[in-house]
Amino acid sequence: MTPDSSPQLSAGAPAVSPRESLFRQTFRRFLAQKFAVPALTVFLLFFAAALIAEGYAAWCTVHRQEPIYQVPHPEERNMAPCARHLLGTDYLGRDVLLRAAAASRTAIKVGVIASLLSALLGVALGVAAGYFGGWIDDAVVWIYSTFASMPTLLFILAFALLVKGFLFPPLAAGFQAVCRALNTEPGMMAVYLGIGLTGWVSLCRVIRAETMRLRTMQYVTAARSLGAGHGRIIFHHIVPNLMHLVIIYFTMRFAFAVMTEVIVSYLGLGVQFEPSWGAMISDGQGQLWRGIWWEAASATGFLFVLVLSLNILGDALRDALDPRLKN
Repeated sequence: MTPDSSPQLSAGAPAVSPRESLFRQTFRRFLAQKFAVPALTVFLLFFAAALIAEGYAAWCTVHRQEPIYQVPHPEERNMAPCARHLLGTDYLGRDVLLRAAAASRTAIKVGVIASLLSALLGVALGVAAGYFGGWIDDAVVWIYSTFASMPTLLFILAFALLVKGFLFPPLAAGFQAVCRALNTEPGMMAVYLGIGLTGWVSLCRVIRAETMRLRTMQYVTAARSLGAGHGRIIFHHIVPNLMHLVIIYFTMRFAFAVMTEVIVSYLGLGVQFEPSWGAMISDGQGQLWRGIWWEAASATGFLFVLVLSLNILGDALRDALDPRLKN
């Protein structure tokens, strides 16, 4: 081959590797989204604040100290935003900025735990129904149809009444013992279970339908003909091809769980002894008629920014993970 006959790259043509991994392709498509990186940055800031607040709360528990955002200062009650308190103080003189930042711990914990619980239930039941069919499919359809008819707030209310001992006192005592063993506030546990046990239905429906399609694919048939068992087919060929749906659902459910926790805490059924945006909005609402707006406005602003970033992040992940949108 002469030097002139060697292949040449045209000027200005991008050098694209033909062996680019799936992760790199997905990451490149994610970065191509206009607001994906700012949304991810905002979420990571909230996540970092939640981690710091969790570590600080654990340190205070070990040393038996009251967290700084819980200590009242009566002489600084209802101070407007100023250099000393950037977002003002509440009716007990507590710094609103510190409490709003500490409340991100509650929001992130509820989002992670409730969404994980929903995702695990939805994937397990959806894969079982779609892969095995028969009476298992009928049972799963009946279960998620029943749960779909139950409002999330009704579940949370039932767990809240159970925690307070108004329903089934012997069972309530055992539930409270479990909460103490896990070092979790009973109101938080009620929110986890209420959101997690009602949020898996939509994912289960999608996973069931997708599993029915995947079990007829040629590679699944080939694996079955080679003697692969049900467990190997499910965990090596079915579940990996469902993860893009699970990731997208988890992001969307995360935002819904955060908003639900705020509503429940606003109604007085959720968090009681920890900072929560819902409780802050409830406390600040009674002060609005006096012109004290900063507590309710700060909690609402934090909630708005986090949920907005999660929604943008979910849309970006959907576009990046959907194989139909590669080009």
